[in-house]
Amino acid sequence: MADLRLLVVAGDPLARAGLTMLLSDQPGLQIVGQVGESEELTAEVEVYRPDVIVWDLGWEPGDSIEMVAELAAESEEPGIAVVGLIPDGEQASAIWLAGVGGLLFRDVTIERLYAAIQAVAQGLVAIEPELLADILPTGSFEEPALTEALTPRELEVLQLLAEGLANRAIAQQLDISEHTVKFHVNAIMGKLGAQSRTAAVVRATRLGLIML
Repeated sequence: MADLRLLVVAGDPLARAGLTMLLSDQPGLQIVGQVGESEELTAEVEVYRPDVIVWDLGWEPGDSIEMVAELAAESEEPGIAVVGLIPDGEQASAIWLAGVGGLLFRDVTIERLYAAIQAVAQGLVAIEPELLADILPTGSFEEPALTEALTPRELEVLQLLAEGLANRAIAQQLDISEHTVKFHVNAIMGKLGAQSRTAAVVRATRLGLIML
């Protein structure tokens, strides 16, 4: 089995170097690059093509929320997952909705971080238990019902999104245009109240609409 390709992102150069050093010693992981937070991040992700992004959001993660959301929204590779590292739960809900697949504290042990990377790479969710109350006010994974049901075609597109297919591959699979796929994806995200493809898949899974 091929090693997981990791991209380390952090505004702080010391944080980037520290994470790279810790993760480079772990089996089954390949560090393909380490970059800072910049307007060129989406382009850099396309160059490195990681399986998982480990993102240290620093001591003031609110400054990076928009960047996380833009990366998730612009990505044509829904299989790319982000593990976000934050100092506390203050901005946890906003960062979660931005589209990360994992959310851990910055002082997480390497063992827990390694496990989270493996989980999100398989389409699972990895969240610090202490952050659940910040992400979900009830402290549970109970989801409110949809205000508008997904159409059969939207469910087909959603299932293919969950399987990691990009728009072009979905279009070929369903024999429709990429433009039509983008229309369906936008409709799916709107109905699920998700700001990214990853968040849409996560919520749909919790609602029992699809199986991973």
